[in-house]
Amino acid sequence: MAEETVLEPTKAAAAPNVAPTDTLKLGFLGIGWIGRNRMEAIANSGVGEVTAVADPVPQNVEEAQKTAPNTKVCQTINELLEEDIEGVVIATPSAFHAEQSIIALESGKAVFCQKPLGRYAEETKRVVEAARQANTLLGVDLSYRSTVAMRKVYELVKSGELGDIYGVELVFHNAYGPDKAWFYDPKLSGGGCVIDLGVHLVDLALWTLDFPEVEHVTSSLFSKGKRVTPADGKVEDYATASIHLATGPHVQLSCSWNLPAGQEAIISATFYGTNGGASFKNVNGSFYDFVAERFWGTKTETLVSPPDTWGGRAAVEWAQRVANGEKFHEEAEQFVKVATVLDRIYGR
Repeated sequence: MAEETVLEPTKAAAAPNVAPTDTLKLGFLGIGWIGRNRMEAIANSGVGEVTAVADPVPQNVEEAQKTAPNTKVCQTINELLEEDIEGVVIATPSAFHAEQSIIALESGKAVFCQKPLGRYAEETKRVVEAARQANTLLGVDLSYRSTVAMRKVYELVKSGELGDIYGVELVFHNAYGPDKAWFYDPKLSGGGCVIDLGVHLVDLALWTLDFPEVEHVTSSLFSKGKRVTPADGKVEDYATASIHLATGPHVQLSCSWNLPAGQEAIISATFYGTNGGASFKNVNGSFYDFVAERFWGTKTETLVSPPDTWGGRAAVEWAQRVANGEKFHEEAEQFVKVATVLDRIYGR
């Protein structure tokens, strides 16, 4: 699991207006493994400059300075936002995402945040509204959208080549579990494997199908082999959900932590239509290598194969949009729609 670090959110004063520059100046809040990965991707792309970083763990700062030796090291979000930056990349624990994003947006900074944007739909709505009010670009690291393989499947569905989509099967089984205690506290994480892993797949299904209205959701959540509910105060490590869409298709989700699946990970999003099927899935248990496959009856054609350096692509694309002067976009409402489905899976 990705390493994330804690920075308590505090209210920040509005930063002075930032003059346009040739290279986008960015701050990075939380530079554990995933934060550094996104930072390095943006820096290596040449789209953005690493201007300032903030993280309470000295080792994380030292690692970040290997990529950006001249960056300003800040101690708080307030200090970070006072720097001459145009956007903030947030990779802190889930409990802080919403408040930190709102603080940054209200100070006039564009935001790219790790998922989930909020622990609940209500938190997510507040962030999106803050972005709308500030007229600043808001991005969330729903990174599988940016893989070449998933984009191929998306194009196939959109083209109509698969006919009418009637079934979607989503799977994300992780043979490991998170290594940070906050993941197991529902007040800090918002939930277990569904909000950690399932969020990606629910997003892929809704995104590919144009975010139709969700008619009905049923689910079963388990912790250490026993059924649980949110009232039990435990996060789930195995979950299934049935999502019925008003447009007709049925979406089935399965996800887990620490599942004895015989390999490190099983990840897939498969779409079945009246003219065949298509699947985005990982290869040989890999967390990083994906294929796109097209199905006709008993035949399979591989359309996309590894390698694909997709890890930081969503962050780079967000940074390019900010550099191009893009402001708030209504697509941010998609984050609320995904969060609302997760709330329904959790029965809240």
